[in-house]
Amino acid sequence: MEKDYLLEKWLKDDLTDAEKEAFSQLDDAQFNQYIIDAAQYFKVSAFSEVDTFQDFKKRYNSYKTPVKKLQWLYPLLKVASVIVIGLGIYFSFFFNKLTYIETVASEKTTIELPDHSKVELNALTKVRFNAENWNEKRALELEGEAFFKVAKGSVFDVKTDAGTVTVVGTQFNVKQRKHYFEVKCFEGIVKVTSDTITRQLHAGDVFQILYGKFSETKTKVSSPKWTHNISNFEAVLFKEILAELERQYNIEVIYKGIDADRLFTGGFTHDKLENALISITQPMNLTFELRSSNLVIIHGKEN
Repeated sequence: MEKDYLLEKWLKDDLTDAEKEAFSQLDDAQFNQYIIDAAQYFKVSAFSEVDTFQDFKKRYNSYKTPVKKLQWLYPLLKVASVIVIGLGIYFSFFFNKLTYIETVASEKTTIELPDHSKVELNALTKVRFNAENWNEKRALELEGEAFFKVAKGSVFDVKTDAGTVTVVGTQFNVKQRKHYFEVKCFEGIVKVTSDTITRQLHAGDVFQILYGKFSETKTKVSSPKWTHNISNFEAVLFKEILAELERQYNIEVIYKGIDADRLFTGGFTHDKLENALISITQPMNLTFELRSSNLVIIHGKEN
């Protein structure tokens, strides 16, 4: 008899005695019988009758198959992270065209930009610019103080945290320190924008924001005096003079018993510390002492 015929009748439980004898002689008869015997245990009542949620939870946990972690995935993730980091370094190194120049305390330097504009950097000053597209966009970021001699050409922007200075071809000084933003125009025309204040400066004009207070004054000098190793001030808080002294001499200044918010007009040279201290303390009726090579204490005179 054909195997399929016997199997069909067996499933219907319709075998004759002769057919049962033939079916038992089949190679997979035992396996087929196992299926039927095992199926009787898969009754709805064995799964639907759950007394409580806790009983169900225990029963579920007993049948739950542990999930195997994809251990093979971790090496791939490590490789992928290395590739990402490598690409980041590659693009940062080869496609970051910014040029960084920085001076330290008591240091000054002069740089020449791609269009032959010249920039003199005062102590503790940073500039950043993109040399690759300089001809398309003349823009420079500044932190500190610098004197610019800009070659004629397209618009030239100096960007600081306190404001932006825009020119075409001129000479000007930008000072951006903490609580201190000042622009002096020495030649040509300069446009200055700081927050909501915008001004157009001509030669001799000074734009200043000191501790949030805006003022406009004049200057008669033809270039900033710090480029000749002299720091000069006109009606500036005394603590700003001390901060500039620290930058020019790479020292620490501590003051005791004085009003550091008094206004000071005058200056000091950058070649000898003791002479500089005399220049700023005598007009204010103050005294000073040198505790070490880099520590100065300034006192008020006792009456």
